[in-house]
Formats: sequence, C-alpha cells, structure tokens
Amino acid sequence: MNSLLRLSQLAGPAHMRAIHSSSSVWSKVPLSKFEPNAYLPYERLSQNVKIVKDRLKRPLTLSEKILYGHLDQPKTQDIERGVSYLRLRPDRVAMQDATAQMAMLQFISSGLPKTAVPSTIHCDHLIEAQKGGVPDLTRAKELNKEVFNFLATAGSKYGVGFWKPGSGIIHQIILENYAFPGLLLIGTDSHTPNGGGLGGLCIGVGGADAVDVMADIPWELKCPKVIGIKLTGKLNGWTSAKDVILKVADILTVKGGTGAIVEYYGPGVDSISATGMGTICNMGAEIGATTSVFPYNESMYKYLEATGRKAIADEARKYKDLLTADDGAHYDQIIEINLDTLTPHVNGPFTPDLASPIDKLGENAKKNDWPLDVKVSLIGSCTNSSYEDMTRAASIAKQALDKGLKAKTIFTITPGSEQVRATIERDGLSKIFSDFGGMVLANACGPCIGQWDRKDVKKGEKNTIVTSYNRNFTGRNDANPATHGFVTSPDITTAMAISGRLDFNPLTDELTAADGSKFKLQPPTGLDLPPKGYDPGEDTFQAPAGSGSVDVSPSSDRLQLLEPFDKWDGKDLTDMKILIKVKGKCTTDHISAAGPWLKYRGHLDNISNNLFLTAVNAENGEMNKVKNQVTGEYGAVPATARKYKADGVRWVAVGDENYGEGSSREHAALEPRHLGGRAIIVKSFARIHETNLKKQGMLPLTFANPADYDKIDPSDEVSIVGLNSFAPGKPLTGVFKKQNGSKVEVTLNHTFNEQQIEWFKAGSALNRMKEVFAKSK
Repeated sequence: MNSLLRLSQLAGPAHMRAIHSSSSVWSKVPLSKFEPNAYLPYERLSQNVKIVKDRLKRPLTLSEKILYGHLDQPKTQDIERGVSYLRLRPDRVAMQDATAQMAMLQFISSGLPKTAVPSTIHCDHLIEAQKGGVPDLTRAKELNKEVFNFLATAGSKYGVGFWKPGSGIIHQIILENYAFPGLLLIGTDSHTPNGGGLGGLCIGVGGADAVDVMADIPWELKCPKVIGIKLTGKLNGWTSAKDVILKVADILTVKGGTGAIVEYYGPGVDSISATGMGTICNMGAEIGATTSVFPYNESMYKYLEATGRKAIADEARKYKDLLTADDGAHYDQIIEINLDTLTPHVNGPFTPDLASPIDKLGENAKKNDWPLDVKVSLIGSCTNSSYEDMTRAASIAKQALDKGLKAKTIFTITPGSEQVRATIERDGLSKIFSDFGGMVLANACGPCIGQWDRKDVKKGEKNTIVTSYNRNFTGRNDANPATHGFVTSPDITTAMAISGRLDFNPLTDELTAADGSKFKLQPPTGLDLPPKGYDPGEDTFQAPAGSGSVDVSPSSDRLQLLEPFDKWDGKDLTDMKILIKVKGKCTTDHISAAGPWLKYRGHLDNISNNLFLTAVNAENGEMNKVKNQVTGEYGAVPATARKYKADGVRWVAVGDENYGEGSSREHAALEPRHLGGRAIIVKSFARIHETNLKKQGMLPLTFANPADYDKIDPSDEVSIVGLNSFAPGKPLTGVFKKQNGSKVEVTLNHTFNEQQIEWFKAGSALNRMKEVFAKSK
C-alpha cells in the first residue's frame, strides 16, 4: 500500500495509540483537563529533532523544530525549504461550526468509525449580532438547531469534543484549553495561527485536510521558508501588541508571508503578554503566512498557570531549549522592529496592509476622501478579546466617563470566550462598557465575519467603522461595499469612539469634557491576567460519548450528504468555456461570500448560489454579471455556471494575483467543482486556497508569464494539454482559442506532487482516501 496514504486499522489508529499509551516517548502530563489520557509529546519531539539535526548538521529555527519534530518519517523525509513536501503528524484538529459541517460530512463519507487524533468543534460562526449577547445567542440556537444538533451528534459518535454555542471563538478556546508550546495543530479557519501565542504551530487548513488528519493520514505541507522578526525594545504607552502585526503587514503586504512561517524572537518578545503574542500570530494570516510563532518564555508560563495548566508550564520549562530557536539558526528574511519607537497604527480601508501611523491617519484620510465621522467602533473578536485587551479598553472608557462623556459612536464589545465574558462581568469591566454606551455581544465571531445585522446606515452609504478585528476587505463586516473598515488596537478603537472622528490622535489631541474643560486621554493601563483568576462561567463543553446516530434529512435546506465528484476520464480537458475572468483582488469572500450564506455551509448545492457574487468581471467591470458563451445572454455567475453544468459544458475561471486570499473557506473550492468547473488559472494563489482546490479535484494553475493574463479574452475556448503526462514540476499547456479561430498557447505552472496528482485522477482527495481504504480492508 502507498505509505503516503496509510490508513489506520479499525482496532486503533497508530497515531492515537501513541497519544494514549504510556510509552517512554510521551511525557505523563495530560494535554488538557478535557483529554486526561492524551499526553505532552516532548520526548518524541526531542528525539525527532535530534534525528533531523544529525541529518542536516545545522542549527534549527523554532518553527523547524516543531515541524520536523512532527514528521511521519524523520529519518528519511526530504527536507528543503520551499521545495519539499513534508508529511506530518499533527497533535490535534480544531474546527469551527461553519467549516465543521463540511469536514464532518466528508469524514462520514470516508466510512471511518472514529477520529485518530484529539479533535474539537466550536460553535462561533452562526451567531448574528443584532440586539446583544443573550437575545442573539437564543435566536441563533433556534435558527441553527438542526446544524448544532448535527455537529453535536456527529461529534459524539466520531469522538470529537463539542463546544456549544456561546462557549466562545474557536481560537480563544484553543488558547485557553488546548494550546501548548511545541504543539502542531491544524484548524479549519484561517486565524488558527492564534495559538502561536503559546509557542505552538497552529495552521489554518481546509476541511479536507482536517479529514486526512482525523483519518490518520499524514498531513502534507510544502516545507515553509522562515521569516524572522527580531523585536527589540519594549512596548510602552499607547503602543500595543496589535501595532506589531499592523507594522509587519505594512512591510510584507497581504502576500509577503506566503509560503513562510513568521517566527518572532529577540529581547522585545519578553515585553509582550501571551495573549498579545496570540494577537500578533492571529493576524499573521493577513500577510499570507503559513503560520506565526513565538518562542517559549515566562509570559507563556504565567498564562498556562492562570488557565489551570501549571503542569504543562513546568514541563515546557524543562524543554525550553527545544522550544526556542538554536543560536545561529538561519532565516530566509529578517525584519527588525524596535518596540521603543513603534507607534500606534491604523490599517485600512479595504485591505489590512494599508498602514497609517496614528499621526498620519488624519492627513491620509483627508487626502483620500475617507469619511472622517466614525459611525461604529467595535472591539473584541478572536484577535483582540483577551482580559488584557478588555482592561486596557475599559481604562480608556473610564477616563471618558470620569469627564462626563460617553461614546459618540455605536460601540460594541465581543468577548472571545465565556471565560472572558464571565471574568470581565465579575470584575466590573462590562459595567464600564455599558455605562460608556456599549453593547456586549455574544461570545462569537459576530461582525468580524459579517454576522452583523447592521441598521444604522443604508447599503451603499459611504461611512467609516473602526475595529480591533483582523480583516477589512470590501463588505467583510456588514456586506456594504461603501463601508470603509479600519483595523487597529482596542485602545485606539475606544479612543475614537469617544471623539467620533477618524482624524483624532489620542496621543496629542484634546477632548472637551462635559463641563467644557479640555483634557487629554492618558495611555491605557491593563492587566494581562485577572488578579482574582479566571471565572469559567457556564459549562459549555460536551465530551464525546463514542456512540449514537447522525441523521441528515433529505429535505433539509441546511445539510446535504455528499455525492462523490467524477473521476478524471484520462483525457486532456478541451473546449472549455471561461465562466469569468476576474479583475483585481479576489478573496475567498469574493468567491464564496459569508454573512447570510453561512447557514448553507452544510448544503453544497444551496451555498453554491453565492459563487463569485462580488468578484469583478474584467469584461464589463461589473459584479455578478457574466456572458453565457453558448447563448450570448448575460446573467448571474451561479446561474450561468449551473446552465453550463446542465448542458455538460466544462468551464474554467481566470484570476489575478494572490487569488483566494483571506479566510480558509473550503466552499470557495467546493462550489466551482460542484458547478462544473475544472480549472482555475491565475497569476498567483494564496496557499490554503490552492491546496483546497487540489483536494477537490480541481486544477489550480498559474501563468508562467503573468503578462499572459492580458492575452485571455472571456470569450476564449480553453484547452489544457499535457494531462496524460501530468507530473510534478512539469508544466501544462493552455490553448486559448479566439472567436476568429486563432489560438494562443501559454505555459501553465502547477505545484502538484505525486500524491496530489492521485487526488486529481481520483476526482478528489476524499475519493482517493476511499479507494485506499477499500484496498486496505
């Protein structure tokens, strides 16, 4: 049997047996109170790292130690940064409710009885912000009862822990309960790297990757390069951890980290809390990085201890040399940031890498005609909802209240978890926010991912919002393309709520108190950990029973069992139509919108009605209006794709740079495949999306010469030639037939390896898994 596709025996997967054994290669320290029989892997990591170092004969970065320490075959694995495909054994899998639906549907389709590694589902995406935490949560539970029941019963049957609605955002729950230094975790959400704040490599993936790991198949990752960020100095005053990543985004842009892990080091690290480091790693997704990580330090020790994991902290301290980079380790690129001189930043609008230092923001806003009146200020989300974030923001709000002022803007607060919510309520912070005019939302993603029933402006009305979120693409938060979204720290967000102005600089500008006197805000003060300890709040965890049944109604409009995609017929793909030639930025939000569409994440056919809704058609500069190249009629993109599929017409889409950036939205790969697409041809891909396309049997191809994009007309017929000799490193040929009969041939590159080519031939990675499973019986 192909060793790359080895499946576990039903009596007990090999990887799970190792995790739960008392073998000498496992520390007898439980990973979590929720999994008392799963232990820290430090001895195994140490042994594997020694094997690799003896082979490579060079110092290793922290990223390399964690990655190579999780190799399936450390003695024989080919290791070359940016070239080799590593086969890895992650410690665990995490899924949020929107992506977990498709992941669990795929796992059910595999026929396997139980997950091979500890896995969890977190209900955080399907809760819309409307009236406040309690009513919004109650409404969401009722509206999504069918989906939550499916996830709960599927988790119970297949061995997956279930965090109920209201428990909090996946990344905060992971940080509080499961993350540890040296961890390798994959999560079905692009902001999974949040766990790097506790020294783990936590990597965002598609649901099909999660299924592989849960099925005991080695997980593949192209060996990343390593970008070193050396931090010197110390955070002070108004500058926060958020400003570090806002500055990095400014330097590297939204694709500068593609194919690389961002590794922080240097003396400045010690001035940042563990949750602050989590903030920095979380938003590393915005530079395209595979993940981000910090070395083990005392901030991590204190956080582990405060969250009831002192035994893990003590064990990590013993292995500190394993959990930091070696002296002399090589980085592919080094960026140095002096925290002493770093100033607060505000990034946006419409892209998270357009940075303005706070003293330049007003000037930039006026020059670019950005609306100066701030309509809504929003703090929290998975990026900035820690106790430290809340205390710092509350210290700003309290200054305003002491002067008789409240927020001039709508002001919302999103706690990252039930534990944070309960703690800030107990400690009086929620009352400060309420007195300030704020509304505490449910412990969920909410407006950060577009789950926001916004009423204060009309769609199309030009306006400004300021958030402590991570992502601000067009229409991201409120589905209004005219909303100018800016991302910054909770401190600056709160200060702007007081002034109501985008051009307000709290470091220098005065405010007018209720009595008419002038005053300046003092820098925020905060506590990285609650002095009274965390209040756990309501118990929201359901442990898996390992039994039960899972039902999906054939008439459901929310859930749909999967039908396998068709296998490749062994021939070149010829005479295909171009569904759309996309102009400019095309994120996964453009390909598969979120917001109201989240409710269909478990129903592939229904959610496919959002395909390319907001992508700009290069032919006419319009959204959701393309020409049917058979009938000559213009129509909506999904309807046109469905017509092609019904008529047996295969199609491709053509795109621009960094196609598929943003959320690791697996549906952005599933939908084109479901509606008859066969290839996506672009200038360049975002990492996760390219892999997601491969998993679904699509061909993600790039122009060898990016200028060839301009040679393509939407009316061209497309043939992809050379598939009979499809091989790693061997380009394919694209033949574009013009309406006048002439042809343009271009070279199309790909990054498929041998195993991924097997996915294509089988029709999808899931099809290939089932083939191998059938042979192993």
